[in-house]
Parts: sequence; structure tokens; C-alpha cells
Amino acid sequence: MSEARIVLITGAAGGIGSATVQKFSQSGWKVIGVDRRPYDGDFPSDGLFILADISKPEDITAIYDQAGAFSPTLNAVVNNAAVQVSKAIVDTTIEEWDMVMTSNLRSVFLGAKLAHPMLVRAGGGAIVNVSSVHAVATSVNVAAYAASKGGILALTRAMAIEFAPDNIRVNAVLPGAVDTAMLRDGMDRGQHGGASMQERLENLARKTVNGRIGQPHEIASTIYFLANETSSFMTGQALIVDGGATARLSTE
Repeated sequence: MSEARIVLITGAAGGIGSATVQKFSQSGWKVIGVDRRPYDGDFPSDGLFILADISKPEDITAIYDQAGAFSPTLNAVVNNAAVQVSKAIVDTTIEEWDMVMTSNLRSVFLGAKLAHPMLVRAGGGAIVNVSSVHAVATSVNVAAYAASKGGILALTRAMAIEFAPDNIRVNAVLPGAVDTAMLRDGMDRGQHGGASMQERLENLARKTVNGRIGQPHEIASTIYFLANETSSFMTGQALIVDGGATARLSTE
């Protein structure tokens, strides 16, 4: 029997992150999960959960030190951790802007530097960066988040080119409206109307072609697809998973 493959997933305690942990674990992978919050529930017993903040360079170094002690190789990395500030540009402070950039974008850059030798030792692998539809079509009061997610797309392409000689593929997933705590926390920007959270969610769902909000496991399945050999001829790509929301003209 072949040895289990190893994946490192940041933002592992969040909605999409925890669904991704379960998807890889159920598919026979060993999972190294990272989050600044404790994992809710039982983390896979054959894996490793690291409590750390990827916005801090010293924490990222410590993460990969612990990952290296757990396994000298990695077969995949999922850069999923992110934060969002729901404020108008003119009200966003420098500190808030920098916090979003260090958490969402710089962490992907630093993680790639440290993951690279571990992926090389495995003979190659895949990096999946979780961007957002906000990278291609955005909304009010979310500029820092949109800019960070747009940066991830450019970084994904650059990484794909530079890492290709090492047999490392790099792709991005761009989730649309997915029912997570981050989505619900951002529903107070007034862009969807409705007096209650349920009304706002229903209004948002009507704006997708599918007529519903996505579920975390649907994004996890896409991440898993990009991390394994079924997507072996894909690199440097941005895969939008948004229920068709960006397919429809805003003027319709």
C-alpha cells in the first residue's frame, strides 16, 4: 500500500477550511491544519493541527518547522486562510489595510517559499490558493479584501511559471457566495437589503444563476480536484465557483 499523501491547509477551522480538511481526510490524505482559532470538533487523528496566525512571519516559520517535523514532504498546500474588513475605502485605516494584506496575500507568498522545498522533496505536487469572485467583480465596502484576492490571482500565475520546472502546479479557486461565518458577518454592508439575516441570504441567493448560496463542501471538492492528479494539465488558472453569479450581466 502506498504511503498517504500529505496536505497542509490554512484557515482549517473556518467553514471552507474545515470542509476541506474533511474532504482530504476522507480521501485518504494526512492533513496538517493551521488556524489562529481552535478547531471545532475532532481533527483527523492521523493529522496535525497547528494553532498559529499566518499574518505573522514568525508564525509561518514555526508552522513549517512543525510541519517538517511531522513530515519531510508535502504533496499539496491549500492557502485558504483570510480575513475581511467591511468598510468604505475612505474609512479603512492603514492598520486595517495592512492586516488584510498580510493575512490574505503576504501569507501566501511566505507560505510558498517555505512549502517549496517540501513539495520538491515529494517529487512535485500542487498549491491551491483560495481567492474570491471579488478578484474579478466586487461590491461596496470590501476594497482591501478584493485587492488582496486580486493579488492572489497574479501571484498564482507567477508561482505557476516559476514552480513548473519542479513539477509543482499552482491554481486558484474563486468562491462566490458560500454559507460561511465570513459571508454572514459581511451581510451588514447593506448591499442585499432585508431586515433579517435570512432575508438577506435569500436576496443574495436570487442573484446567482443557480438560485442558491453555495455550501463549503462544494468549494472543498473543487480544491481537492485541483490538488490531485485529475487536474494534472492545469496550472496558473483561476477556477470560479459561484453558482453562475459572474455569468450574468449586472444590467440584466
